[in-house]
Amino acid sequence: MQSDRNFFEELKYRYTYGGMHVKLIFVNAIVFLFIAVLLVFARLMGQSSEMGWLSFFLRQIFTLQADFWGLLTKPWGLFTSMFAHFGFIHFIFNMIFLYFSGKILESFFGSKRLLYTYLVGGIAGGLFEILAHEIFPAMATQTNVIVGASGSIMAIFMALAFYRPNLEVRLFGIIPVRLIVLGILYLLYDIFSLGANDGTAHFAHLGGAIVGILSIKNPHSSSNFLFVIEQKVDRFLNKVKSWSQPKSKLKVKKGGATFRKDEDFNLDRKLRQEKTDVILDKISKSGYESLTKAEKDFLFNQSKNG
Repeated sequence: MQSDRNFFEELKYRYTYGGMHVKLIFVNAIVFLFIAVLLVFARLMGQSSEMGWLSFFLRQIFTLQADFWGLLTKPWGLFTSMFAHFGFIHFIFNMIFLYFSGKILESFFGSKRLLYTYLVGGIAGGLFEILAHEIFPAMATQTNVIVGASGSIMAIFMALAFYRPNLEVRLFGIIPVRLIVLGILYLLYDIFSLGANDGTAHFAHLGGAIVGILSIKNPHSSSNFLFVIEQKVDRFLNKVKSWSQPKSKLKVKKGGATFRKDEDFNLDRKLRQEKTDVILDKISKSGYESLTKAEKDFLFNQSKNG
């Protein structure tokens, strides 16, 4: 059935209902278009890609300096750089990777975990690259800025590959390959490319990969660092939200309300994850069409929950 939505209505619909992986792609796309338009304007003004106030402005805002001094003077670059791309090919390939790997990981863990994996993976990637530039003399002579979502996407892809190693993808739509094989090949490529002056932040890739691999170890327990970060940030945001809201004057009688304990919440989350795992195993063996309507509805609802 064809939709009657126009282009802008379709974009709004996709952003609203497309899931966290789609929202992340939208943010990356907006930043990319902003950078691209300013670079075009800079060229029309006779400014080169390296000189001129517009290029300087973009580097100051959207890149991460690969040394401790740059981190101290421009700490925002640790965050903004993971959403910025200065080249079309770099942007397109990263977004394709983000769409497919992010969509699957979100169906397993929900939108909130995907967001935290992206953010923490990107931050870890930036810090790894900075540390490498400070430790290894050869790195000091190479490109000293970090830009792009590659560290974040490596975290997502490695989390997926190590969580569901036997899931298969078809390269070029033909060759079936297990995710763990692709994951290991990507890791080996980055490891063997360390120190190569090829314009790629391989240490940032490894930093993101480490976050992804560690993030799926006991994913919903207090021993998982990403789960702990998620809970602490949620508590902080809930406190901020409670401070900003006017306090109710209504009194609640003792026993008149039931509060859900953290233990009950964690148990329920664990049970939902176990049910999700069973359904995904069924998909890997018999295909998506083998699911019952209830199983499809459950999996769809899981993908929408953080």
